[in-house]
Amino acid sequence: MIKVTAADIDRFLAEDDHQPIVMLNLLRFKADGGQRYLDYLAMAGPIVARYGAEILFAGDGATALCAEPGQSWDAVALVRYPNRPTFVDMIADPAYAVADSIRMSALEEAVLQPIRTIHPLL
Repeated sequence: MIKVTAADIDRFLAEDDHQPIVMLNLLRFKADGGQRYLDYLAMAGPIVARYGAEILFAGDGATALCAEPGQSWDAVALVRYPNRPTFVDMIADPAYAVADSIRMSALEEAVLQPIRTIHPLL
């Protein structure tokens, strides 16, 4: 899945607990997509910041230590958002739509997985 659908948004918002979330991005690039994804990050970074979000980590995926064939990823990113509605507002922003078209052109496959802290000391 590369593009977020209206059904995805409805399900995402239905689980809103008014807490910050971190979005885990698992990314598999098209053969020539790595540089385009960097272009996307350069465009999206200021937009993300404008919504009070923060890119916590973005990095290349190394060879998987333990995975079935096809389960490794080219890159991962972790982005913290103040809450779920903020994420939805950001992806609806027309400026983000321009950046997102570059993201989609770079990706063969992606998973966006909201995560939250499970241990109070983390």
